[in-house]
Amino acid sequence: MKIIVTGGAGFIGGNFVHYMVNKYPEDMIINLDLLTYAGNLETLKPVENAPNYKFIKGDIADRAFIFKLFEEEKPDVVINFAAESHVDRSITDPESFVRTNVMGTTTLLDACRTYGIKRYHQVSTDEVYGDLPLDRPDLFFTEETPLHTSSPYSSSKAGADLFVLAYHRTYGLPVTVSRCSNNYGPYHFPEKLIPLIISRALNNEELPVYGKGENVRDWLYVTDHCKAIDLIVRKGKVGEIYNIGGHNERTNLEVVKTILKALNKPESLIKFVTDRPGHDRRYAIDPTKIETELGWKPEYTFDTGIVKTIDWYLNNKEWWEHIISGEYTKYFENMYGERL
Repeated sequence: MKIIVTGGAGFIGGNFVHYMVNKYPEDMIINLDLLTYAGNLETLKPVENAPNYKFIKGDIADRAFIFKLFEEEKPDVVINFAAESHVDRSITDPESFVRTNVMGTTTLLDACRTYGIKRYHQVSTDEVYGDLPLDRPDLFFTEETPLHTSSPYSSSKAGADLFVLAYHRTYGLPVTVSRCSNNYGPYHFPEKLIPLIISRALNNEELPVYGKGENVRDWLYVTDHCKAIDLIVRKGKVGEIYNIGGHNERTNLEVVKTILKALNKPESLIKFVTDRPGHDRRYAIDPTKIETELGWKPEYTFDTGIVKTIDWYLNNKEWWEHIISGEYTKYFENMYGERL
């Protein structure tokens, strides 16, 4: 089977490529990524020479390029991780989120229709549901929760989801959608909360925390997410949405303090900063559907996953130091420059 993984040089996509290349040596995994600021080919070093792996640089919103790629590669499955994903960036530059997340998705869908894809899977987010009140711990997002977005980022992801489901209903395209809670683990870009706190704490720098740090997130270890997506693509029902959650709710402040304790750093490093506009209060997923229908369960609790994550960052300082310094952007030219 030939599988195109878009956004495979990003955090979750990169972990997914690792997982698939190692688990399915008989499948060909094609990593399609434009290598914008968060795309990092250094993430793929461990698999870049594998016989069942190929990297292609390209833009999912470039229709001519995508159709040519499908014509040449004839993929069986497309799994779309490619997205602009940072909420803060979406507030200052919404247009780029519309282009990649909505127009890029519809371009992929049109190519899938034209070339008879066997399965298209859309990797989405629980942020399309909006947020939940802090004083109602009994409430959770289900697949039937109405969409109620809060940011340009989540709005663009919701729009993409609706196009995916519309292509199934209108054209009969075999699609699935997954919506996950906050991921964490190896290769997480340092602008996001957990790697930001780890990297800055190791350097004894101030740790910015929005508001009072009371916002709650349900944390999902990235390998658990990868296994869930693999299961959905292979066994999930066409046309269905599956929520993927970790049952690991923590306030942002609790997450920061947990990391500081593990690194033996003082809480005096914490600096509360002005909250961002429209900051969602609480995310919490009910993953009953994927657990009962497909038998998926997360293997990691937050306590076990965060230890594994911190250890990875301690043992791979060169990876995140290259990002902070900007050196990571040179890897593509070093690897592929002479071949272009």
